[in-house]
Amino acid sequence: MAQTQQSMWIFGYGSLVWKADFEYSKRVVGFIKSYKRRFWQASIEHRGTADKPGRVVTLIPAEDPEAKVWGVAYHLTDDVAKIQAGLDIREQRYDKRKLVPMFEGEEGQQLPHPVLVFVGSSRPDLFLGPASLHQMALQITQSKGPSGTNVEYLLRLAQFMREEAPIAQDPHLFEVEGAVRQLLNTSSQDQKGSE
Repeated sequence: MAQTQQSMWIFGYGSLVWKADFEYSKRVVGFIKSYKRRFWQASIEHRGTADKPGRVVTLIPAEDPEAKVWGVAYHLTDDVAKIQAGLDIREQRYDKRKLVPMFEGEEGQQLPHPVLVFVGSSRPDLFLGPASLHQMALQITQSKGPSGTNVEYLLRLAQFMREEAPIAQDPHLFEVEGAVRQLLNTSSQDQKGSE
């Protein structure tokens, strides 16, 4: 099925996997290839602020053409222009967009249509790039924006992966989650100790 104004498919690999605030006719869990998901994008409007940016995921080209990023594709059939306008606002910093093949479920059956992916931002100031696990975890635990805490974003993404794509390999996501949980536990124990 071709992408048209009456119909389109979009692929989410961050908050779109658990927060689809639009109508869709079909939801498909699967993966795209040749990318890695990394917490290297600054969030200054949703999970952080300009003064204290959060860290959200972006896509980085992978050396391995078979590398997979798991997420969810949504088929939009009603009010496509309105939904796309809403997504343009929500994902405004993700101005790099591509149509790519998607593969469904564990079997990896290629869908007969490409999916639109919000890859990342062309603004260098929003690309945070790599950092140590501790630095990323610290930034995530301290960031909050109008859409909520950066911790919620991370934990809900990890929850999606465990529940809906349990066979998926995403070491970076789970290492960041582990580092954040360790910081939160340490902080919680410190607070109990000072009472």
